[in-house]
Amino acid sequence: MGSVGKKGFHQYLLQLQQHPLRTKVITAGVLSAISDIVAQKLSGIKKLQIKRLLLKVLFGSAYLGPFGHYFHIMLDKIFKGKKNKTTVARKVMLEQLTSSPWNNMVFMLYYGLVVEGRPWIHVKSKIKKEYPSVQYAAWTFWPVVGWINHQYVPLQFRVIVQSVVACFWAIFLNLKAKSMALTKD
Repeated sequence: MGSVGKKGFHQYLLQLQQHPLRTKVITAGVLSAISDIVAQKLSGIKKLQIKRLLLKVLFGSAYLGPFGHYFHIMLDKIFKGKKNKTTVARKVMLEQLTSSPWNNMVFMLYYGLVVEGRPWIHVKSKIKKEYPSVQYAAWTFWPVVGWINHQYVPLQFRVIVQSVVACFWAIFLNLKAKSMALTKD
């Protein structure tokens, strides 16, 4: 059994090297599916909501995977691949002031408008009320992940590491969105 896992992991690494964007897109989609299944179960949903699940997979594959791929390449170009502490701190700061607020806003918009199918006025109201606490939580959590990622993880693996951690972050966001929906209803 161990050799099957090793062979699968080796094949994954080969795909990551040969087709980095495609591999990250698929990985982000799969991890989005896992996080949504877990979030649905934790929030008490008895029967798996397939439409919601597929919409979350679409978000992960079409947005999160490509965004992370190109964002990390851009950061490495801006900072010329340096890994000293000052450069890592600058990367984390830039990430936290740009992609973090952007990604959380895009997720909340997508979740409200597309996944829940709510009207703009309700989504706007929910975001106005809940976005600051979501972003604050992100700023207390993601800088540590960013530091470890930029300091110790090679470029080709950063999106994967971030996607795995984002799987748990998405569970938090899903549960937060669900609690927002419950208080609104």
